[in-house]
Amino acid sequence: MALAALQMRPSQPWLWLTPTPELPPRELLHGRGLRLSRSAGRFAGDARCAMPFPLPTESLQAIVVQHAVVGGAAEFLAECERLLMPGGRLWLFTLNPLSPYRFRWARRGPVALRPDRWRLLAQRAGLQCVETERYLGPVWRTGRGATGSDRAPWRAVYLLEVEKRAAASIGPTPIAMPSRWPQPVATI
Repeated sequence: MALAALQMRPSQPWLWLTPTPELPPRELLHGRGLRLSRSAGRFAGDARCAMPFPLPTESLQAIVVQHAVVGGAAEFLAECERLLMPGGRLWLFTLNPLSPYRFRWARRGPVALRPDRWRLLAQRAGLQCVETERYLGPVWRTGRGATGSDRAPWRAVYLLEVEKRAAASIGPTPIAMPSRWPQPVATI
């Protein structure tokens, strides 16, 4: 899903963050970008760095984050806002704290916040939600035939898609031209 989203913006710079070194192959990703994975509180991969990322402000069109947020979620979103160009997108794949799967990764480091909390933090960082969260991944089996939409909030992961929006600059105001040029004045 994230790969398809990045391929829709092929020539724009991007950043892909994952919790493990299994990164998507470079051949599948178009354009210029960095693939980084978490490594001992820092990031490794195409480069080795820590936050704040050593990238210029407003230099990325897309950021894909797969469960790579550890520690301060607000600071992380503020850094993403700094890096995104106006109109840039952040695809945040995060663990669902309401899912029974949370017991598999409890106390292992990833930040797991409810979608409403992520939306609030994103707004405070200057990012706007594009649409409501989408729940992904396996569903805990109950043994009864429940429909997929009823069990969506129980899925292991959800995707939050946010965008950096900037106010459009106001164009120059045209100077009012007289409706008729003044007639020459005769001089004697």
